[in-house]
Amino acid sequence: MFRISKTLNHNAVLAVSEENRECLVLAKGIGFGRKINEYIEISDDATVYSLQETTERGNSGQLARSIDPLILEMADFLLDKAEDSFGKIDRNILLPLADHMEYAIKRIQNNEEISNPLTADIQVLFHMEYKVAEQIVPVLKKEKGIVIHDDELGYIALHIHSAIEDSRVSEAMQMAQAVRDCISLLESETGHKISVMSLSYNRLMNHIRYMVARAITGEKLKVNMNDYMSIKFPKAFQIAKTVCNQVAHNLRREIDDVEIGYLAMHVERTAEEEQ
Repeated sequence: MFRISKTLNHNAVLAVSEENRECLVLAKGIGFGRKINEYIEISDDATVYSLQETTERGNSGQLARSIDPLILEMADFLLDKAEDSFGKIDRNILLPLADHMEYAIKRIQNNEEISNPLTADIQVLFHMEYKVAEQIVPVLKKEKGIVIHDDELGYIALHIHSAIEDSRVSEAMQMAQAVRDCISLLESETGHKISVMSLSYNRLMNHIRYMVARAITGEKLKVNMNDYMSIKFPKAFQIAKTVCNQVAHNLRREIDDVEIGYLAMHVERTAEEEQ
């Protein structure tokens, strides 16, 4: 049993559990005609979010009260779609996701949309997450009368990724930035534009993705290819070294020197395929 502490709208209420924990409960019609202190049973189709945690913007309960309940429902809808695609996810990102969406909607309504230089990289690097984010487009058109563009969807995709990989949005952004830095350096050195849809881009992207993941977890590669790559392909090795240094700086983490040789191998392969 839950005791209602506040009705947000027909489909969302704040309620206190039997353990005296405040929760956000989302379900169709759950708030219709309800009164404060009324006790309710939670149906199987309801989603219950604990409000015990503290977010970057402060107390979860206060944040839940401040966000448009319709946007809470939209964020919950996206998390349902993420579960359909990925299985079990961390639904605790509901409030940060809804908070971001609310500001995105306000930006669009005020014609103050922000640009995202990493959108194309995010679309490839987090392809499935982006596909989930796209499902909010018709919902926003219907409920808010607005059109959300690719750059805003890119940021929403990063939030969805954080629910899947148990990582922070900032880490996903750093990963995308690392891929972009490497591609930009390679394009500058070779004088050739690399399509984000090419196979060589995807190979390089995936290698950098796992390199960043290893830096975060502290996992080490076992075979050192640095001597061979530095002699055989010095230009690719120098590009790889520059990228590794930049990634280490962005992540504020140490990148193992052994990573340079492996990245250089992918850089050289990409340069050859793109010529």
